[in-house]
Amino acid sequence: MPDTTADLVDLLHLEPLEVGLFRGHQLRSNLQRTFGGLVLAQALTAAYDTVDDARSVHSLHAYFLRPGQVDRPILYDVENLRDGNTFSSRRVEARQAGRVICQVSASFHIDEPGLEHHDPVPDVPAPDECPGFADTMRSRFGDSPLWREWDALDVRIAGTSGPGGGIEPRSHGAHMRLWIRTTDRLDAEAPDSGHRLHEAVLAYLSDLSLLSVSTVPHRVAFLSPNLQSASIDHAMWFHRRVRADEWLLYDQVSPSASHALGFSQGRLFQAGRLVASTAQEGLIRLLSGR
Repeated sequence: MPDTTADLVDLLHLEPLEVGLFRGHQLRSNLQRTFGGLVLAQALTAAYDTVDDARSVHSLHAYFLRPGQVDRPILYDVENLRDGNTFSSRRVEARQAGRVICQVSASFHIDEPGLEHHDPVPDVPAPDECPGFADTMRSRFGDSPLWREWDALDVRIAGTSGPGGGIEPRSHGAHMRLWIRTTDRLDAEAPDSGHRLHEAVLAYLSDLSLLSVSTVPHRVAFLSPNLQSASIDHAMWFHRRVRADEWLLYDQVSPSASHALGFSQGRLFQAGRLVASTAQEGLIRLLSGR
């Protein structure tokens, strides 16, 4: 996976093959399958390449159909469903070895004035007061190359509703908060990218922890060999302009887990405003006999 912000930006530079068809590359990885956030970010980048510059993504819906292989590229085939006066719709199929691994629908909208409100930002410790993700995982589970898979991101744990996590499990029994941003400035890597790169990186990081929130109240670690986990679908709404290289507070809850499925929702705040919302359902299957 990308070791640096520059590596991540390189992964979002897709190779155009023909009109509406792109190839996305991967880097070496210790993961068993392609990180879903990378597929989301590359699919959004491919869709954006077919949309007028005046339009911005406002929603994205994805189904992960098969696990991606980490040792081969991914083809992204973009279908133009509609270009209206103010909205554009695209459908993207991500394929490997001739098989669809993910389907993504994205909607784009011109900027319009309108009504404004948003939820207040939760009261949390500042990023500098929060422990880093990799250090926390090493202290809990020992050293592993897995903790370095997301070195392109600076991730701080701002609290969970688990034992000693600092969040009282009152309205939400499964709750996690992270501070997150890219490790380096994106302007230094792609000075002319505008908002599109920041939104693609936001899609990338949105998948980092969302499903894991559904295991917070339970006596099993998300990355434990006792648990089989996989994202099934992922939805995202982009409310306001965002910078992925400045601190974002990712407030995540899991309202329900049942029938080996976990459901989670997230809110991303920046500079006192709600900038994006997420939702995901995924497999959290306890393995018998373990």
